[in-house]
Amino acid sequence: MGKFERYLTLWVVLAIISGIGIGRLAGDSIAFLSDLEVAKVNIPVAILVWMMIYPMMVQVDFSSLKHVTRNSKGIGLTLVINWLVKPFSMAFFAWLFLDQIFSAYLSPDDAQQYIAGAIILGAAPCTAMVFVWSYLTKGDANYTLVQVSLNDLILLVLFIPIVRLLLGVTDIQIPYNTLIYSVLIFVVIPLAAGYISNKYLIQKQGLAWFKSVFLQKLKPVSMIALMVTLVLLFAFQGQSILDNPFDILLIAVPLAIQTYFIFFMTWFIGRYLKLKHNICAPSAMIGASNFFELAVAVAISLFGLNSGASLATVVGILIEVPIMLSLVALANRWRY
Repeated sequence: MGKFERYLTLWVVLAIISGIGIGRLAGDSIAFLSDLEVAKVNIPVAILVWMMIYPMMVQVDFSSLKHVTRNSKGIGLTLVINWLVKPFSMAFFAWLFLDQIFSAYLSPDDAQQYIAGAIILGAAPCTAMVFVWSYLTKGDANYTLVQVSLNDLILLVLFIPIVRLLLGVTDIQIPYNTLIYSVLIFVVIPLAAGYISNKYLIQKQGLAWFKSVFLQKLKPVSMIALMVTLVLLFAFQGQSILDNPFDILLIAVPLAIQTYFIFFMTWFIGRYLKLKHNICAPSAMIGASNFFELAVAVAISLFGLNSGASLATVVGILIEVPIMLSLVALANRWRY
């Protein structure tokens, strides 16, 4: 596990501090950045998100889907948890804590925004970091690639209706065309570009060069883009966070509970189905983790840079690595 991934929480905290500082110093002089939009999609954020997502998508090998039946139980479990359980359990925990249990500490508007961010976060299973979690738990690398590839394809079909359904249930009205544009810009285009360049580069330069040279050079681009995105977001969120620092902790509670809930459910069902450890572990990890880059981009597109929904998705990044490392330790302890 690289230093960036291992200390992601620290980098997010530093990005929060830097963003708040820039927001305080720059003031209204950076306000024009939030107005650079096309169909409510922020252009600077779109460019940064492409830089984050493309390095993930270029690693996806859809030819691996020919092996989808090799571990049908594991794939079936992954699909059920990721698309029939996870989005709805996230919406439930977010509503339960942010709208009910913590109602004395949050205004109804803030609670609604935070719930929206949690819903967007829960509707997209992990794409990139799951390879790290699978490796750390000695998961089957080929199986992990198959389940990521399959989930990316399903994401194209189910993400929009699930998000629209759950936001509608919580009485949050969103422009349908903005949601469609967001998925086209942040999923379809990077996925198509990644697929085409994957095939072209491997054919021209070979698989060894692609993995050892191209992907290694591309990795820092994704890291830098993520940090710049967070700094930009917190430059607009700064005053809100300074006024309500306790909100970050309140948002983290349902997100953390959701992560452990999905992991334990998947893990014990997998054990009941007698899945091997190298299949059960990555199945549990992909559901517990989130495609937070996409969630941040969609939340900003739908609600804006200074929205509570965007803040909620960033809290998901803040707690991701510590929680997932604790689950890696559990999975390794329970291997036998």
